[in-house]
Amino acid sequence: MNQNAEYCAVNDAVRGQFFRRTWAMITPYWRSEEKSKAWLLLAAVIGLSLFSVAISVWINHWYKDFYNALEKKDTAAFWQLIGYFGGIAAVAILGAVYRLYLTQMLTIRWRAWLTEKHFARWLADKNYYQLEQGGYTDNPDQRISEDLNNFTSSTLSLGLGLLRNVVSLVSFSIILWGVSGSIEVFGITIPGYMFWCALLYAAVGSWLTHLIGRRLIGLSNQQQRFEADLRFSMVRVRENAESIALYNGEPNEKQRLSTRFGKVWHNFWDIMKVSKRLTFFTAGYSQIAIIFPFIVAAPRYFTGKIELGELMQINSAFGNVQENFSWFISAYSELASWRATSDRLLSFHQAMRDNEQRAPAIDVRPEGRHLVVQGLGMDLADGRHLLTDADMTVEPGQRVMLSGRSGSGKSTLLRAMGHLWPAGHGSIRLPAERYLFLPQKPYLPIGTLKAVLSYPQDDSAYPLERYAQVLETCRLPHLVSRLEEANHWQRMLSPGEQQRLAFARALLFAPQWLYMDEATSAMDEEDEATLYQALIDELPGLSIVSVGHRSSLKRFHGRHVRIEGGRLQEQVLA
Repeated sequence: MNQNAEYCAVNDAVRGQFFRRTWAMITPYWRSEEKSKAWLLLAAVIGLSLFSVAISVWINHWYKDFYNALEKKDTAAFWQLIGYFGGIAAVAILGAVYRLYLTQMLTIRWRAWLTEKHFARWLADKNYYQLEQGGYTDNPDQRISEDLNNFTSSTLSLGLGLLRNVVSLVSFSIILWGVSGSIEVFGITIPGYMFWCALLYAAVGSWLTHLIGRRLIGLSNQQQRFEADLRFSMVRVRENAESIALYNGEPNEKQRLSTRFGKVWHNFWDIMKVSKRLTFFTAGYSQIAIIFPFIVAAPRYFTGKIELGELMQINSAFGNVQENFSWFISAYSELASWRATSDRLLSFHQAMRDNEQRAPAIDVRPEGRHLVVQGLGMDLADGRHLLTDADMTVEPGQRVMLSGRSGSGKSTLLRAMGHLWPAGHGSIRLPAERYLFLPQKPYLPIGTLKAVLSYPQDDSAYPLERYAQVLETCRLPHLVSRLEEANHWQRMLSPGEQQRLAFARALLFAPQWLYMDEATSAMDEEDEATLYQALIDELPGLSIVSVGHRSSLKRFHGRHVRIEGGRLQEQVLA
């Protein structure tokens, strides 16, 4: 199943339970080891948010007195109210600054906690490998970095905004109800009529906003994915720059990147069209809201039932009530983006959960001191069989060479031993001893050369002299002086040097069992012979299972097993 189809299938599966699953994604942090600090910060932010509502209520009452002072030309009251406003403004500014500061502090702490949990889960159970191989989810790097950032900030922003609006709505509804009076329509007296006008105005606006803007959720989701695909394609060009340059593949790569950007372009145009229609409506809605309360309250003002100050207070209160009722309208774009982000995280969680719950088809576990392959069958994704009921036993200290035609399943057998092959049957019993895998293309993390050599251990695992010794042994003396240098070594070193570095890593790690997948394919035969001999001399008793094609490897292995016709065939070495 391709990535888009799988993504849509997972997304459809979780859509019906969206809020329950999103709630389950939100709550763990608030019950974690950081809950005390988290709740304290949240309480402070909520307190400051409610304080800002109180400031708005004070200013609403100030409006009444201020405009009454203007109407009466009361100079003393005017300047007294100006000073009063200055004090309110100073306190409001201080509260706004610390509300933002503490909200950002809570956001980054929550994001840090979620990020660490996602790192741990993504890297556990081979999720990072299986999801990539199976195409179950796209761009997990974006989901952990950008989506988690957007999720935490938007969840807090929307949640606190909703809380503030509810409290503000209650406060100003009481004010508006008290000052708006009643009106008679068709012989029916309607008390607090301005409140009902604000409610009706916002309800109709919210309904129309959703009708106009609901496509934004799906379009925002697609935009995030297309942007991530474009970035990934550019990273691929950077990582394979030399190969592309030698192939003169620039026109082809430009076409690929342009195709990726074309999806970004067309989807963004769709977002623009929907946003344009939505903005036409919301901007018009906001502009009408400025004069709407004056129009509705004007009859009472012109009949002398209320003064100018009360009219302005009604306008302010109506504006706040209408704005709070219209929270859904003003926050719609952010809600759409938040929904898209949540959907992507939920589908990511679902994909990891499915992989974690998937029973391994091949039973691989550490047990005893022998390598035992029993009744092993390995299948490809299209149903073809690579191996059928294969059996093999390797005793401690033996060195076994696996060979066969390209595509026969040699490397796949090593992947199965490393818990990386999901399709098949049978069992593999790995020796419960210290082991190391050397793939054909070694992984060299960005960092100091010491860190590269000691991977996956810490770079302080060995004395500096030992690092220098293994580099000398593996024909890399020119790197000894660069042990403390941090660099992107996978770009700096040739394929042959990278493989020699992997052998140096093996000498440092000193495993009892070594599994190698064409680990010398980029070396010449002289280097290959030197490094194999170094393993044999420096690690006596080392057991080796090695995949290789070259006949020159035969002399370093006491057994030769060939994969032919889906079976393991023991051969006598000449």
